[in-house]
Amino acid sequence: MAVGSCFCGKVKVEYAGQPLASALCHCLDCRKLTGTLCTYSFVVKRADLKVTGSPKAVAKTADSGKSYENYFCPECGSSIYGQEVKADGTTPETIVLRAGILDDIETMTEHKPEVEVFTDRRLNWISPIEGAHQVPGMLQAKQFLESKENK
Repeated sequence: MAVGSCFCGKVKVEYAGQPLASALCHCLDCRKLTGTLCTYSFVVKRADLKVTGSPKAVAKTADSGKSYENYFCPECGSSIYGQEVKADGTTPETIVLRAGILDDIETMTEHKPEVEVFTDRRLNWISPIEGAHQVPGMLQAKQFLESKENK
């Protein structure tokens, strides 16, 4: 089981499954979201993730054009996870867990990014991850997961 928390420890996560995918995102939203050059995230099943504490949601239309909610610790501001919000207000069965909040470095080491998205916005002095699928815009998670299953 992977466990982690925000910087101050008031929001904690436990993840019992295996990530469906691991990715780096170089979009402007992710840079602003984290204050870094990209995000490193796991696509995970919502049912396998337990969040304790009270993260705050911030809604935004993402660079992909989809409605999205990002969840942060209201105390320290650490980014915890994000999720798409469909037009009818429902959310998918998967969410995007910010992998950097996990305490166990082995979990992150085992799940090297499989894909990089918005590579057209990656800084030119950052090298692509060897072996990771390179996508200039947003890759549809469903399509990516289906392509993994067909390998």
